[in-house]
Amino acid sequence: MKPKQIFISILAVLFVFPLMGTFAQQAANSGSIEVIMTFDYPGAGNSTLPQKINDRGDVVGVFVDSNKVTRGFVRFSDGSFSDPIVDPNDTVGFTEGRGINNSGIVCGDYASSDGTNHGFFLSGGTFTEYDVPGAVSNTVLSINDAGDFTGSLSYGSGIFQGYVSVGGTITSFSVPGAPLTLAYAINNSNQLVVGYYIDSSGIVHGYFRDANGALHFPIDPSGSTATILFGDNNRNWVVGRYADSSGMTHGLFFVPPNKFFTFDYPGSTFTSLNGINAQGIICGRYNDASGIAHGFLARVRGTPPTKEAGTEMKAYASPSLATPLNPSPSAWGGAIPAR
Repeated sequence: MKPKQIFISILAVLFVFPLMGTFAQQAANSGSIEVIMTFDYPGAGNSTLPQKINDRGDVVGVFVDSNKVTRGFVRFSDGSFSDPIVDPNDTVGFTEGRGINNSGIVCGDYASSDGTNHGFFLSGGTFTEYDVPGAVSNTVLSINDAGDFTGSLSYGSGIFQGYVSVGGTITSFSVPGAPLTLAYAINNSNQLVVGYYIDSSGIVHGYFRDANGALHFPIDPSGSTATILFGDNNRNWVVGRYADSSGMTHGLFFVPPNKFFTFDYPGSTFTSLNGINAQGIICGRYNDASGIAHGFLARVRGTPPTKEAGTEMKAYASPSLATPLNPSPSAWGGAIPAR
């Protein structure tokens, strides 16, 4: 089959023509996001959901097979794949790879038969189980080069909080009034933690947490009905996705405090940008017409032109160790953080 490459301007599709076997979104001289390649975890019918990418180009992610069994994976920079990542304590067919640093340490989570989630770290083939002390259920969603990490937890209160671990100190926090807050990424400088929360009306919004512990929210591009921030790098470039009222889900490039750029994979109604490394390489996914997810790598060139948010950003001080907002005894259960 003749290879092909699609060039798309930031504002509109310009043309489609055969070349090279990749897709690209290209724009004005100020910057663009270009798709380098697509990939799938080997096996018929697998949905491939990349999560994070390190500076070496190794991608950690999740694949879901035709039987709905969920496994983690690493796609190495040379294009090869790891064996499926399965936590030894996973008895229900649910292990996720969520983060990877430049040392190749993978973090993630797995589900147990009681409906709770637990974190893990994987290094050199050895699993280390991790639960935040006192938490009933928790996930580990990212890890940086210093070994600091982020995630989300429940203390059994019915409220799910985000948390950061910096230098071994756990700090949990919630967006005020939110029943669920998740911390998806922390950059190496610890200047920026990003994630999402669900407000009291059930609407999903992005947020970021600065080095002083202040929470900035809501982060919503114009027209969003649900916004999720997944990854960041040391330039404070942030990636994620948002849905609109037409049912489309768009990839999102965000520069704090309020600059946005939309990216759509050609021909797809669902695009998600999940991780970005120091070189501006993005890992993400798109869904095909049958609903199967496929991974892709994209490159940021320059700084894509962005538009300001239509609403004012607000900053709120985060408590140093937030207590659950609702003391009633109930656990997070089997809810799955977005991926």
